[in-house]
Amino acid sequence: MTAPLTPRDNQPPEEPHTPPTASGAGSSAEPPAHPPTGEAPADPPLGQELREAALTVLVLALLGALLGLLWLWLAPRIPLVADTHNVYLKDTEGEEAIGADGVFLLLAAGFGIVCAAVLFRLRRRGGIPLVIALAVGGLLGSVLGWQLGMVLGPTDDLAAHAARVGPGVVFDGPLRLQAMGVLLAWPIAAMLTQLALTGLFGPRDEEPSLPGTPVPGAPDLTKDDPAA
Repeated sequence: MTAPLTPRDNQPPEEPHTPPTASGAGSSAEPPAHPPTGEAPADPPLGQELREAALTVLVLALLGALLGLLWLWLAPRIPLVADTHNVYLKDTEGEEAIGADGVFLLLAAGFGIVCAAVLFRLRRRGGIPLVIALAVGGLLGSVLGWQLGMVLGPTDDLAAHAARVGPGVVFDGPLRLQAMGVLLAWPIAAMLTQLALTGLFGPRDEEPSLPGTPVPGAPDLTKDDPAA
């Protein structure tokens, strides 16, 4: 029998040498996995969405002044004539009153479509607060435009106006809305446009991956698996 070998000069036995890996000697930590590309950005915080919604309502309400000026400029006038006692329509079969409602309807719908398109261009992800802001701001803008058009238009004091121009002289009647439902044209057009643009061009949610489908960016564990 031979005695077991002992290291000379009481030196510790040498440890087996491990060759360095390709990623660098002595580094055993795996590189961090990068998030998969192409994902939709995260939703902004609720406070930011509420601030953007409040700003949207304010801007749309102020745009109602432009709507009122355009309505005053484009709406047909209602010709009236007076005698010494009463005021009459010059053309009893005229459609100027209905034409004023139609002009307001078209202008308000156009404002709603343009405002929704601009808002979607600035912020592609919609959100409930912005859709509500489009509706509320559009309604406020319609009311402001309606009131401004009536204030800046011909006076509604027909007796004083008729006395000022004299009997038999044709003058313009006040600018009014016969159908109050046209005030909803702006908010309805804005919401429909926003929903349509979001459905067609908005960010898409990721489809759930099937079992066994590799996830982009995840490490491939089958390379180190002997059974694979």
